[in-house]
Amino acid sequence: MTETTLCRTFQTAPAGVPRDDSAKYLRSGLTADGFAAPDWLVPDLEDGTAPDMKEEALDNVCDLLPEYGDEFAGEIWPRVEWAYDSEPTRERGVDQIETIAESVGEHVDGVVVPKVGRLEDVKAAESAVAAAARESGTDLGLSVIVESAAARSDLRDIAAFGQESRLTALVFGPVDYTAELGGREIGERPTWPGLYEELSNEASANGLLAIGGPFDRLFRERAGVTFYNGDAYADHVEREARVGLDGSWALHPNQTAQANRIHLPTESELRTSVKKIEAFTEAKDTGTGAVAIDGQMVDEATLKNFQNTVDTVQTVHAAHETQTRDRYDDDLLDRALAVAE
Repeated sequence: MTETTLCRTFQTAPAGVPRDDSAKYLRSGLTADGFAAPDWLVPDLEDGTAPDMKEEALDNVCDLLPEYGDEFAGEIWPRVEWAYDSEPTRERGVDQIETIAESVGEHVDGVVVPKVGRLEDVKAAESAVAAAARESGTDLGLSVIVESAAARSDLRDIAAFGQESRLTALVFGPVDYTAELGGREIGERPTWPGLYEELSNEASANGLLAIGGPFDRLFRERAGVTFYNGDAYADHVEREARVGLDGSWALHPNQTAQANRIHLPTESELRTSVKKIEAFTEAKDTGTGAVAIDGQMVDEATLKNFQNTVDTVQTVHAAHETQTRDRYDDDLLDRALAVAE
């Protein structure tokens, strides 16, 4: 498993669909490029795959990852079946985890476990992943989808468990969560601002990633014309970015391309950060502890905010150089890459 530092996009791809090429969407995700390439590709063996396609979907994962996995620039995290309130579903999930670890564990960074319950259920999922990793001689992480009242109630304890386990990310699942609370589909869906803030806070407090939930209203219709609902999705991702979530769930390559851009600093943001880091470093070399730059007093504490911007760009550049080359002019990018050296 690689050291996880980047997950602007968490793109689920059904691993098996009823088409002549049942692996069409999985193959598409594995071969995407530019801003359409996700940081995390999540081959979906759960809700995105029909019940009668599960076995074929698992076969597709095992067949395609050796072919495409080494060339994929991001990370690969299959989503298995699991449910805190269904032992047969958990047993299928354990079998899927074992098969993935044994067959393609070297091409996989971790496993996404949905519908977890309280802390003990998360521990059971972690034990299943750990056992499969040991048996296969691989190193796999665990990410869980918080989409039950039980998981929400134990969120702080679950996040703290990340300090002593292979837990890597907390992902929000709003549809199942709303349904479990007894919510109804009445016009606009809730945006759950309190839960998003807590998810971001607990993940940050325990060194985990926090990933927002899916936006499934992909298309709109007006005056007889159907079009991609990009404005609404961008608003959704910006809300997540403002509360400090590390990334957003994508259901479509268009969503991936948008979220990758929104979770990447703009050229103006990067230029400001690089300029202030350079100016502060120069002042510090002369013995100054704080300096006014463009009217702002910059000290060591303030500098960290600007450094976060540069760190993000450097991390994205290491994984997706085509994205940063497309986003920034060469001089600015070169300064950003050198500023912390």
